[in-house]
Amino acid sequence: MFVFSQQPSVANQFIAELRNVSIQQDRLRFRRNLERLGELMAYEISKVLPYHSIDVQTPLGICRTQVLRQQPVLATILRAGLPFHQGFANYFDQAESAFAGAYRGQSAAGSEEFEISMDYMACPDLSGKALILCDPMLATGRSLEKVYHALLQYGIPSQTHIAAIIASPEGVRHIQQQLPQCHLWLGAVDDYLDDHFYIVPGLGDSGDLSFGEKIC
Repeated sequence: MFVFSQQPSVANQFIAELRNVSIQQDRLRFRRNLERLGELMAYEISKVLPYHSIDVQTPLGICRTQVLRQQPVLATILRAGLPFHQGFANYFDQAESAFAGAYRGQSAAGSEEFEISMDYMACPDLSGKALILCDPMLATGRSLEKVYHALLQYGIPSQTHIAAIIASPEGVRHIQQQLPQCHLWLGAVDDYLDDHFYIVPGLGDSGDLSFGEKIC
């Protein structure tokens, strides 16, 4: 498991700005910080993808270098994941993308359980490709788990990377237990989930902060 906050880097500055209630009022800056963290995480994940060597003709000769053997498939959950996904797309600029519409349903009064509703999926062939599934918040982990299993109907990836900016310990445990084949890439792991399944201290609702409050 890779976690940005475990070492000093500019990524921590971007995460701090995402959390800051004053800076959050600037939606453009909030989305841009999500995008920048997607770019940084794409760079880190790129280090473990397969490469092959090619010869490049320069004005003065031939240079041998390593390039990606194959672009990954980038998957995200609408709508909150879009700016984060854009950061990955900026670096993996020839990648195909998958999009899922998944959200929390209503929980019964006094219940600690809720349903994950999913009503949209668009996905290319995943067979033998690296899959990067990104979502800004890893709270319970149940949405990511459901989307991952839904994606498998489009083929079995050669490797899967799950990327999130803020995670809860409960969500991390859930993914590690239910999807042990997936590699986790995180910005920070926070303290706990509250009774409404929000990450504390977290940053609030990433989708609302990016695009405005929704009427449910």
